[in-house]
Amino acid sequence: MTRKILLPLIAALLCSAQAPLPPSPQDIYGPLFEAVQAQRVFPDGKSFVDATPREAPDAIMAAYRRDAPRDKDALHAFVLRHFDVPGEAAPAQKTLTGHIRALWPQLTRPALEPAAGSSALALPAPYVVPGGRFREIYYWDSYFTMLGLKADGQDALIASMLANFESLIDRYGHIPNGTRTYYLSRSQPPFLSQMIDLAGDANPASGARHLAALRAEHRFWMAESETAQKDGAARRVVRMPDGSLLNRYWDDRDDPRDESWAEDVATARESNRPRAEIYRHLRAGAESGWDFSSRWLADPARLATIRTTDIVPIDLNSLLWAMERNIARRCRAAGDEACADDYDRASVQRERAIDRYLWVARDGRFADWDRVTGRPTAILSAATLYPLFVGMADKVQAAKVARTVRARLVASGGLRTTEIESGQQWDRPNGWAPLQWIAIAGLERYGEAQLARTIAAGWVRTVDTAFRSTGKMLEKYDVEQHRPGGGGEYPLQDGFGWTNGVTRAILERYPALTPSDNP
Repeated sequence: MTRKILLPLIAALLCSAQAPLPPSPQDIYGPLFEAVQAQRVFPDGKSFVDATPREAPDAIMAAYRRDAPRDKDALHAFVLRHFDVPGEAAPAQKTLTGHIRALWPQLTRPALEPAAGSSALALPAPYVVPGGRFREIYYWDSYFTMLGLKADGQDALIASMLANFESLIDRYGHIPNGTRTYYLSRSQPPFLSQMIDLAGDANPASGARHLAALRAEHRFWMAESETAQKDGAARRVVRMPDGSLLNRYWDDRDDPRDESWAEDVATARESNRPRAEIYRHLRAGAESGWDFSSRWLADPARLATIRTTDIVPIDLNSLLWAMERNIARRCRAAGDEACADDYDRASVQRERAIDRYLWVARDGRFADWDRVTGRPTAILSAATLYPLFVGMADKVQAAKVARTVRARLVASGGLRTTEIESGQQWDRPNGWAPLQWIAIAGLERYGEAQLARTIAAGWVRTVDTAFRSTGKMLEKYDVEQHRPGGGGEYPLQDGFGWTNGVTRAILERYPALTPSDNP
């Protein structure tokens, strides 16, 4: 080899030798790396160093400093949330709380930028899905999931989910039923106010952002109020006989739902009513979250008699009252007295209308109101507890509701959804996690501690019994037989976000109810 060829080759080799080496996981993740390896989070030390990060390393380390996972289980959950670890599946857990904790990383998804043609909506931050067929964020589910995240110290994940919801409001003017294009024409029970209070205001900027989101959300629900004043109802707003305004569930489309097209077509065919009318009622039932229930049916045995938009529901109006109160408080804190006065006035008017039309003193219950008959419906449902949950009921009303619930809705395994066994999933004998929490929190708020604890204990017993037999957390349960629930348009789902969240929050509130290790 000649000198002319050799010298460039040597220079190239020297340059190559001097190139900086890429950092190892120990270099990149420093204290996180040491904590994972020192505590032997994974049996094989190679597992973590071969893991693929789901986010930029700087973001992961910022989350590590913020979350500060305190023990081995929390550290394990943190790693699974931020890395894909080869061969790592959630280990079988002996306890209910351990199983719930292990499920959080399985149900957590990273920020999403959907591919062209996908029905998914973009989301800027990580989020938790319910599980099973529900692969996206759902609006009201998320509040109840957040309760469990709060109990497990996952404040950063709560904040990122809230950021997603506020992003949806910025883009679409409301929070859709779920983060799919086919859900954009409707919303769900508006729990944004409760989510914001749970997350808290990190700083003045976040407080201002939260207030703006609440006001936008309220505008969505009250859209076309002026039309309703003249014509009796418009979209989600209903004019009551005395001229006051309350709200109903609705959907801006009147064709079959994308996700339940065949089922909706069959229901409309059976009804012998205008198809667009049936589709609207079905879609509004989906917005209610109670899809479907005897609350919305003229004949509880026939879904084809659905009439959701004819009903003024107690749960929706309780949540909107709470939202109005929250907005007024936040406006006042920001020095905007005109805003505060407007929303105070709205909440007072709503409360008076609820007392006049939706309170049935002789039965000791809050009811839904039928626009067609001009009377409260005869259906007693767990929704009667919403005024207690938000703090709108007076002491006499709360005591009467507690007596009614104790006598008619409490089962050995938790709170029944209604008294009617219709075959629909939001009816007897099913119980649902969100309704257990509404009842427990509402009853506790008014000093009905014993009844609240009875419902909590029954629910934990049901969930734990099913967990012991199936190894799963389920979407709904039969609270009379302490077994998986039934009914509905689709098979029973496991996962399950709001069951995990509510059950974990109950055990945080009542530690003595924590089940012992499973055999």
